[in-house]
Amino acid sequence: MNARVAGFPIYTLVMAGVALIVFIGIPLTTNSFQTFQFANVAAFVIAIVGLNILTGYSGQISLGNGAFMAVGGYTTALLAAKWPLPFIGFVPYGYTIPLAGLVAALLGFLIGIPALRLRGIYLALATFALALAVTPVLNNYDGFTGGHAGVFMKSATPPFGLDLSNDQWLYFMCWAIAAILYVPAFLMLRSRTGRAWMAIRDSETAAVSSGISLAYYKTLAFGISAFYAGIAGSLFVINNAYVDPDSYSLALSLTLLIGLVIGGLANVWGPILGGLLVVWLPYFAEKSAGFRLGPISLGGKPDIEFGIVLILIVFFAPNGLTGLIGRGIRWYRSKRDAGRGAAPLPAPAVLEEATQGGEPSEIIG
Repeated sequence: MNARVAGFPIYTLVMAGVALIVFIGIPLTTNSFQTFQFANVAAFVIAIVGLNILTGYSGQISLGNGAFMAVGGYTTALLAAKWPLPFIGFVPYGYTIPLAGLVAALLGFLIGIPALRLRGIYLALATFALALAVTPVLNNYDGFTGGHAGVFMKSATPPFGLDLSNDQWLYFMCWAIAAILYVPAFLMLRSRTGRAWMAIRDSETAAVSSGISLAYYKTLAFGISAFYAGIAGSLFVINNAYVDPDSYSLALSLTLLIGLVIGGLANVWGPILGGLLVVWLPYFAEKSAGFRLGPISLGGKPDIEFGIVLILIVFFAPNGLTGLIGRGIRWYRSKRDAGRGAAPLPAPAVLEEATQGGEPSEIIG
């Protein structure tokens, strides 16, 4: 049965309704710290969406998107410190958020130009160097960036007397911005631009022979990816009301790459699962660091548990968590249809749409 309402399958609408209920219910049922963490998840989701465009769809491996987050974060922090206009368009420090994205995008375009001569592991090494350099550079120009002391901001508060806590307001604001930014990313990946990126990823020679400009589309991917990272960095700073150079070490860039791969490379829904994982997995690893199973103990080292979980996910879900979920749904539907005596149906349309233009045979399984 393929009943539809307004052109959408019933199960798609049900899933959307459940997601909306969960979205609204989270800040109303969690404590302040948990709500704050979920707000940070939204910032990481935005950053991973940008990295997915660059690495997952255009095939350019980047280990330096944390540097673009630093640019966005410091743009917001410095503007807020020098010109503190708290609310623009219902958003705390709202005027700094698009500026943070644009400044990061400009840097992304500038980095993307020399990156045209690099590919594969050599591009990864170049962006790796960018991630390594950002913290020393920020510390060196301490007269401008505040150095190790960082930059403090006034905490964002709900506008117009809304009956929300600061953390609840930041949660709704960050996720609203994430949802808004998801739309152009989704549309781009299904457009001619997205197809051009995927053609370049699959074969640059074939892409050039088809009339695709490598210089244009590669630098465009760098710029858009940096824009998303800049917005994420801005939101991250607004959430924390503080920024310092140590927040943008190499570990941040690696965290973004981990979130992308574990969530699902070249899948539009992968960044959501990746953002949840990179924020909450270290927390739960820290909480369970003292766990013992008979004589087996991890000696209170959360990094060991974090690494073990990542290895298990990569082993059992080589195409990311979205690939694992897709295989599970396809298995369930095949069993259900076999029980009815009907021919097996393909994977749900929602997953087909999510992977359209990517690599469905690998992502869904």
